[in-house]
Amino acid sequence: MGRANKTTSLYSVPSQDYLKQMSMIREPAVAGAFYPGNPDELGRAVAGYLDDADTADTGDAAPKVIIVPHAGYIYSGATAGRAFARLKPAADTIRRVVLLGPCHRVGVNGLALSSAESFATPLGTIPIDREAAARISEMPQVQVFDATHAQEHSLEVQLPFLQTVLDDFNLLPLVVGDASPDEVAEVLDTLWGGEETVIVISTDLSHFLDYDAARHIDEATCQAIEALDGDAIGDDQACGRYPLKGLLALARRKGMRIKTLGLCNSGDTAGDKTRVVGYGAWELFEAGS
Repeated sequence: MGRANKTTSLYSVPSQDYLKQMSMIREPAVAGAFYPGNPDELGRAVAGYLDDADTADTGDAAPKVIIVPHAGYIYSGATAGRAFARLKPAADTIRRVVLLGPCHRVGVNGLALSSAESFATPLGTIPIDREAAARISEMPQVQVFDATHAQEHSLEVQLPFLQTVLDDFNLLPLVVGDASPDEVAEVLDTLWGGEETVIVISTDLSHFLDYDAARHIDEATCQAIEALDGDAIGDDQACGRYPLKGLLALARRKGMRIKTLGLCNSGDTAGDKTRVVGYGAWELFEAGS
């Protein structure tokens, strides 16, 4: 069934001039804010997070799916690094990254593709997988909507990690708005692929609670994720709940196993403990791997 009114603006829509610039390359929107804008500084920061994670997370093959946070690097970069470091064993195998995250600036119903041919960071550009985009573009829950991509940080902050860990790869970025778990799962299943494809789900956890309250609710969310139980995740437990719940629904059907790599909040990293945001990282493996 098609959607009659696919787009919904939550905030200001980017200017037409900005969107014209996006037509070929989606330029970085939060470089210098969420992460360093200088390429050398950015490279050192990402390498540091990955190096710190290397000795902590060993023993398994590379995962099929990782779940990572998307705050500023000083807050959640170390947690994200624990998951991205797990992709290193497959760096020469992974050729496609399917990246899903929530919308913070311009809302959308369903899942939104970008018309850009590549996404850029200070570390360079990543080509968009146009063949994969075409494969899902006729699904009723999928549309091309550049406005929601233009200033969205939940996808952008993951790119320097991917550029550092992987060799040559194509990217399929999807901003996920109001979509059911089944709608998200259908798209993911279509794009699942084999060893050449890894899926990245971007979500933070609780927002703006005090430290102890955040730890309590984030531990409950972690338990739900470990049980592949998206129904147990409430609206206040994860800002990326729509892509997360879709992934968990599909993971349950596929009999995947999951491992928690890290759980903390901004009070543990670079913020005070009166009003914190929660972060977690997980890796998922296909049955039999």
